[in-house]
Amino acid sequence: MLAAQMVRRGAERYAARTAVVFGAERLSFREVDDAANRFANALLARGLKKGDLVALLTGNGLWSVSLDFACLKAGLVRVPLNARLSALEHERMLHETDAHWLIHGPGLGEVAASLAERVTGLVDIGLGDPGLAGDDLLADAASANATDPGVDLSHDDPMLVLYTSGTTGTLKAVVHTQGSYAAIATNILTNLVSPARDSVMLHAASLIHASGTFVLPYWLRGATTAILERFEPTEFFAAIARHRVTEVNLVPTMLAMLFTSGAAEHADVSSLRTVIYGASPMPRPVLERAMDVWGPIFVQYYGQTEAPLCITVLDQRDHLDASLLGSCGYPSVEADIRLVTEDDRVAEVGEIGEIQVRAPFVMAGYYRADELNAEMMSDGWLRTRDMARRDERGYLYLVDRRSDMIVTGGYNVYPREVEDALMEHPAVAECAVVAAPDPKWVEAVVAFVVFKPSLVASEDELRTFVRQRLAGYKVPQRVSVVAEIPKSAVGKVLRRALRDPLWRDDHA
Repeated sequence: MLAAQMVRRGAERYAARTAVVFGAERLSFREVDDAANRFANALLARGLKKGDLVALLTGNGLWSVSLDFACLKAGLVRVPLNARLSALEHERMLHETDAHWLIHGPGLGEVAASLAERVTGLVDIGLGDPGLAGDDLLADAASANATDPGVDLSHDDPMLVLYTSGTTGTLKAVVHTQGSYAAIATNILTNLVSPARDSVMLHAASLIHASGTFVLPYWLRGATTAILERFEPTEFFAAIARHRVTEVNLVPTMLAMLFTSGAAEHADVSSLRTVIYGASPMPRPVLERAMDVWGPIFVQYYGQTEAPLCITVLDQRDHLDASLLGSCGYPSVEADIRLVTEDDRVAEVGEIGEIQVRAPFVMAGYYRADELNAEMMSDGWLRTRDMARRDERGYLYLVDRRSDMIVTGGYNVYPREVEDALMEHPAVAECAVVAAPDPKWVEAVVAFVVFKPSLVASEDELRTFVRQRLAGYKVPQRVSVVAEIPKSAVGKVLRRALRDPLWRDDHA
């Protein structure tokens, strides 16, 4: 089945039920689907056609689901832009994907206008917030046809080009198709959660990434998607009580903030059936405290943008076994998983190897990146770059990342892009960026810098310099000046030599 067919099936079966809640507003399945059809027909009437790439600069809102469904039905390829990224990062993504159309949401008009000036030929359309030419998709939709556009679609048609984390200097845009996205929905329903018609999932994280993958599974079951504009602990708990929320999806930082904010003390979470978490390592003390207060209602997933959402799952029953709380779970039903050692062997029990996965929900590949695809995919197997061991029961335990990616507050930061920004400063001769433990964000971005002879810069100056070039969460929380950066015999930076003492000190 195709993702677009799943949208049609849910709309037909649950037409009168509430599908989306945002603030005080509610949309039925029929209203969401009608809006999707109107958006799709309005975009096609503008001259867009199947296969065209459309950049979406939108936050969570009432029309988020309808807009995504519109792109599915029209055969358009979404390129979501994270509003937290810098203008330079957005510009690079638009150039790399050749997206000539941009739809922006309320409050993002200035950013969109700046991009339209930077990117030649970019057409900016507002969604409840007119673009440069006064164009607004909501206004267009009011007079558009509400019938399904009926675009001919196939399993291999691309529908999403999603950057794993802004840009890394090397193109890292993941392509999912109508078929793989449908498989993602099936994977979630089979392995992670089984919503009933009275189920309500609350979305406080951006719908661009993991949170958004739950929308279609809930749609197929006639359940409700409740959307918050942003995450804030007090409002999050208020929304749980107000909408009688049954499931939430959190990154570890969000869960930690719920308890450290004090908002959890008197919160009504009696309706909660399942708390789903993933995206970054969960500190065991945070999980244990949450389980003590809320009970054994937690489920963990391990996955990647390249293979969402569940490569492995640690379910509620697994959480009752204290020995498994350090595991990332058991392989999901559809996933073939192997651990491959450095010498290209399948790892034995207890032996560390790279996780490789083969499954119907794996991406079609990286966008316009033949060399990277050849490196990362072979005979249907995806290399995750994550290192793990398997116990005698078949559960996996992550031990390291083959890449040096930093996960801070659920957001991925690649050291290279931060290093590239620092190296633009005239006083910096060398630098290296690593992850340090952080009680709030799980991992913090930390930079080590060597200055050029007779030149210096303050920590604040360097952090400000990076902030002007990258998103705020990529700015180093600390900058340490060192005499030299440790390197191997062949001149490769030894990040572990910088990173390991930070983690040893934290556990001392």
